[in-house]
Amino acid sequence: MKNILIADDHFLVRDTIAAYLNTIDDFKVFTAHDLVTAFEVMDGLQSIDLLILDYSMPGMNGLKGLERACNSYPACKVALMSGVANLDVANEAMKKNARGFIPKSLPATSFINAIRFILSGEIYFPFDYGTSNSGGRGNGHFANLSAREMQTLEQLCLGLSNKEIARNLDIKEVTVKLHVKNLFSKLEVSNRTQAALLAKERHLF
Repeated sequence: MKNILIADDHFLVRDTIAAYLNTIDDFKVFTAHDLVTAFEVMDGLQSIDLLILDYSMPGMNGLKGLERACNSYPACKVALMSGVANLDVANEAMKKNARGFIPKSLPATSFINAIRFILSGEIYFPFDYGTSNSGGRGNGHFANLSAREMQTLEQLCLGLSNKEIARNLDIKEVTVKLHVKNLFSKLEVSNRTQAALLAKERHLF
């Protein structure tokens, strides 16, 4: 069970995210409406695995709140979440030891994948939010996979054929082929072996 703290002053946003995350079996979610309250929750619990801070909420003072959180709770992974922050803010957050930058515009499935990615020990930064000269494949590629594509990738990592995957997921083989094609495109790989190796490098399964 992973403990996640969502700190956001917009009640609807915060409670909606928390309610959705609570549907995930291995997540236990706590909430706070500002930075001070977030720290009180952190101090009152034995451990929080991931602290997600809204960039614009009271107490943040730009990125000083993020920096304070990272310094005060070095054992906890801290990520910045925002619907308004620009690329410069996102890049600066990563320089201040944030483990991820999560846009509020992410689809629900991608949001979950981003959280899992950070919890696995990786740095999450959406590839389409990065600089044009970043090159290569970005860490955010996995978070942009749909739930079914993630399931297909997991089956690929087991070395299963399309027919076996179709049977296990109870879908048509032609649908599996489409998911595999999408995986190759999103992960920027050319074959099943490369996709599986990339997933294993990130310790996703």
